[in-house]
Amino acid sequence: MSVSLYQTGVSALLAAQQQLATTGHNIANVNTEGYNRQRAEQNASIGINVGGNYVGSGTYIQDVTRLYDQFSYKEQLLSQSNLGNADSLHASLSELDQIMSTSGSAVSSSLDKFYQALNGVADNPSDSGLRSIVLNQASILTNDFNELTSHLDKMTTAVNGEISQVANKVSEISLELAKINETILYSKNLSQNGQPNDLLDKRDQLINELSEFTRVTTIEDTNGVMTVMIGQGTTLVAGITPMTVSVNAGSPDPQKTTLTLVSGSSSVALNGSQIGGSLAANFEFRDEHIVKTRAEIDRLAMAISSTLNENQANGLDLNAIQGANFFTDINTTQLQQGRVLTPLTNSGTTQAQILINDVSLIPTDEFEVRFDGVDFTLYNLTNGSSENLGAPGAGVPAGTHTPSSPDYGFSFVESGVPVAGDVFTVIPTKNSAALMRATLTDGSAIAASTSVSTSPSSNNVSDGKVEVVNVIDPVAARAFTSPPSNSGLLVDVYESAPGTFSYRVYDADPSTPPPTPPSVVGAIASGTFASGGSALVGLPTGTPAFEIEISGQPTGQGALAPEKYTINDAFGIGNGGNALALTETQKEGVINGGKESFSQSLAISTSTVGSSASSAELIADTAQALFTQAFNRNQVTSGVNLDEEAANLLKFQQAYQASSQIISTANTIFDTILSAIR
Repeated sequence: MSVSLYQTGVSALLAAQQQLATTGHNIANVNTEGYNRQRAEQNASIGINVGGNYVGSGTYIQDVTRLYDQFSYKEQLLSQSNLGNADSLHASLSELDQIMSTSGSAVSSSLDKFYQALNGVADNPSDSGLRSIVLNQASILTNDFNELTSHLDKMTTAVNGEISQVANKVSEISLELAKINETILYSKNLSQNGQPNDLLDKRDQLINELSEFTRVTTIEDTNGVMTVMIGQGTTLVAGITPMTVSVNAGSPDPQKTTLTLVSGSSSVALNGSQIGGSLAANFEFRDEHIVKTRAEIDRLAMAISSTLNENQANGLDLNAIQGANFFTDINTTQLQQGRVLTPLTNSGTTQAQILINDVSLIPTDEFEVRFDGVDFTLYNLTNGSSENLGAPGAGVPAGTHTPSSPDYGFSFVESGVPVAGDVFTVIPTKNSAALMRATLTDGSAIAASTSVSTSPSSNNVSDGKVEVVNVIDPVAARAFTSPPSNSGLLVDVYESAPGTFSYRVYDADPSTPPPTPPSVVGAIASGTFASGGSALVGLPTGTPAFEIEISGQPTGQGALAPEKYTINDAFGIGNGGNALALTETQKEGVINGGKESFSQSLAISTSTVGSSASSAELIADTAQALFTQAFNRNQVTSGVNLDEEAANLLKFQQAYQASSQIISTANTIFDTILSAIR
């Protein structure tokens, strides 16, 4: 009896000792990140049959288990991945918002000051000091564009660096998880129920860390070995076999780095945008937000350069020479070629470039041109639309393919011999801001003066108008309206039939007046237009140097009574007409189909980034709240409660002391028995 009692006391003592050890372990790890509270599972030993009765034989610790809820843990993993994604995107967009707020404001301010300087030249075109200010402001404007795009380049480089660091960290975690799996596999005794709890906690902690970088899914087999999958289900750790994540230069754009999962000599590409966590946020920020912002800034720089260059070419400088470009020509060979990225996988000899035809139609979309062996096809990567561009060498001139439905404002120009499967990435706005320069260096070269001007006769009574709407060659235009070519030009317009107007253009020499309408004998140009319409007339005919537009209803007094307008040489050092036209471009709708002025386009780009940053902040706050809730739910089960552990410590201490008394009692009984038989 005493022996049985002794064994019972010893089992109780050992059980209490293990309970105390487990409780102490919990208390010791109260601040250990990723630790799951443990509990010693205590059971009663099977009773001994004595005299037809079962007498209890004590207790034992069946297992030390983790208090672990896999459902709340998986919810925490998902919330952790969403939080990593939201926090990373919010931080990146906040930085981009700050750059657009500072550098974007600098561009806006420089643009305003440039136009203020132009206004000064329009008011006093002969002032060389004012002309120098215009050139200085043009240089500042281009420097601000260069600096803004440089900031975007640095952000892209920084994001690529972060992607590389995270990829290395994911690879390290993969190796550690495989080692833990191997340790669990070879250290576990399948005949026992015990689990390596602290090792499992370490593995779960690594999974938690991994879930911040990417979306994680896990499957555990009967041996406790875990398979870890990332993203859309790509295996990162297959039992004891780890894979690594490598970063590769993008093709055709090396800055668009890609991820590859590597195992030995084999590899598989990973879709960065679908991988989840902070990695997906980095890819989204780099490939969507930065790309879109850069395209909008490039388009703005292109529009400013093209518009001011075109208007500058309409006028004459102080030396009566056609105005030279203010800024870099948007169709330089370098810019045209830079708009096409060619993958290394292309096997043909095709050289491609993009010619800008109309800046008002240029989108911020990206495109691909693919050759199928017969025709080139243009694919809009933003909206998925496509258009057949025809066979190689088609178009005018040969090899020039211009989309028409819709018209994107550019042409794809190719030469060489393509091979089926060749692909070309087209970015119509690429490098426009980075390569923008102020090319005008002489203030006297600012074309402030108009070349020709129109004026109505004082006898006109209608609302009809004749305006110079386009000057192709201002020097030739001036020569055509001056002796010896002509003594100015006379345009008369009359209603030749109800609702129909006829116009005639003659030399304005008073010694040879035009014949009486409707005769067109000796006319330089003539034609008709309907009431409510207009007529566009190129002068001289054939190869026009300028164009005039006749509009309104120029009905004179009496039947066939013409209303007259004269066109004369307008050049003069005090003429600021073309400079005034240059200043008007500040208010004109040029971008996005003529809907946005320069300032409006920049403001829209800045506000779009700001709106995205604000939205990302709200999403990050929501993700943080959801993660906190999931974490707290998991901690209810797995977290260490010091109050509870302190109570357990006291309880098991008392049990230990009581067990000692059982052993002491058994010893006393045993000693009594021994004394009785001596």
